[in-house]
Amino acid sequence: MEDRVRDATDSELNAKLDAERLRRVASAVDQPAEVITARIDELDRTWDVERVLEANASTLMLIGVTLGRLHSRRWLWLATVVPAFLLQHAIQGWCPPLPLIRRFGVRTRTEIDVERTALKVLRGDFKPLRADGGDSERSAQLAIDMAERRHAQGSDR
Repeated sequence: MEDRVRDATDSELNAKLDAERLRRVASAVDQPAEVITARIDELDRTWDVERVLEANASTLMLIGVTLGRLHSRRWLWLATVVPAFLLQHAIQGWCPPLPLIRRFGVRTRTEIDVERTALKVLRGDFKPLRADGGDSERSAQLAIDMAERRHAQGSDR
């Protein structure tokens, strides 16, 4: 599963985010479908890295233009540097704000989609892929593995 943001993120941080995902999915193993559905709904509203970058960039550009107009033209540097960061992110999958955003726990769309699909596996949406019993962490990891395979095949929703 290719993910340029994950590739550009420190491996320890990726491992931490993966462990948190495993913990969240494991906590849903024996939950009723309504609880799992509520978590899936929450994931549907979760902002991913791209959305956070876009919102922050737009805000900083507007601030730069506004302050450049009202106070000093020197503020216009902000409105020129931020789009350069967005371009760098588009080309390389990395930009200077990315490590900070990831440290705040903001995940990629793929990471969110894998958790959503793993929860759907636990809920029983994919009957042939239903995670079998056992301890919750093992079932959660099995569901995540199934979700990653489905996502790699292009059938994540």
